[in-house]
Amino acid sequence: MVLVFSGLCLTLSQPVKAGGGEGEGGKLNPAEVIIEHISDGHEFHFFSIGEFHAVIPLPVILYSPQRGLDVFLSSRFHHGHDAYKGYKLEHGKIHAVQEDGSADEAVQVYDFSLTRNVVQMIIALVLLVWIMTGIARQYRSGKGTRTAPTGLQNALEPVITFVRDEVAKPNLGHKSGKYLPYLLTVFFFILINNLFGLIPGSANVTGNIAFTAMLGIISFLVILFSTNSHFWKHIFWPPVPHGVKPILVPVELLGVFTKPFALIIRLFANMTAGHIIILSFICLIFIFGEMSKALGYGASPLFVALAVFIYLIEILVAFIQAFIFTNLTAVFIGQAFEGEHHEEAHH
Repeated sequence: MVLVFSGLCLTLSQPVKAGGGEGEGGKLNPAEVIIEHISDGHEFHFFSIGEFHAVIPLPVILYSPQRGLDVFLSSRFHHGHDAYKGYKLEHGKIHAVQEDGSADEAVQVYDFSLTRNVVQMIIALVLLVWIMTGIARQYRSGKGTRTAPTGLQNALEPVITFVRDEVAKPNLGHKSGKYLPYLLTVFFFILINNLFGLIPGSANVTGNIAFTAMLGIISFLVILFSTNSHFWKHIFWPPVPHGVKPILVPVELLGVFTKPFALIIRLFANMTAGHIIILSFICLIFIFGEMSKALGYGASPLFVALAVFIYLIEILVAFIQAFIFTNLTAVFIGQAFEGEHHEEAHH
């Protein structure tokens, strides 16, 4: 992935025109370019050279009570320049328009389109299920139990045992086996999406707040269903002097909701920040090129090297963030039945 990324930067950074990122006077607008690349979209856009655009259009599925159901490819919009069937794509949003191109406020539009975040998430899900079911079949056939594991099974077994021994067992004790399937699913699903997001032209799924919010909400529900009476007693009647209880109870209750919120924001912010830094370095090439063509060419190797360096770090961050989300989820679940740990220690 590093080789592909650096190769694209070196070969395409100068002749490629950044689409949709022009500001006043035809100058590059870095903020618009960066937001366009890290946000969701209706196509996979890899690069543009002149009038040629290397894109994969995605299905647009629209329903309007006034106009009914419409299904077509996003290429009909011609990158937002044209309207189609009374709809137009502007700044990543589809809205109804009249014949003169002005917005039609009387038409209500429900967008069920398969955007690049959705498509890439489905691909990651299919890949996850395919890999894990394949490995499970190998274990059932005796590979990895009666004989040494081979291939992908051999590569993933240390990761699975690491999550089991370093994340699940220390935080969940005797209940680790019950929650291990969920923890492994979360870990590998986040990891696959993190790595997919580093492929040039792909979507940054884990940099989408809606994606991380759903992961956080699911973990929140798992935490809530794992609580016991000791947990809620500690929340509403903490073991502190009576005068401090009115102050501590709201803080403890707020902590129940800040835990999943921390999971949501941590993953979203870290995966978005890396992409922004990489794109900022690439945009600096164009900014310097507008100042002086020689300066643009001269600064290109430096900024490409910096971008590749951050890209290498992002590969490490992809693994770290998957581990942190999984580990914190295990910690919060363990805190939910904290009283049982005390009873075990007493015995």
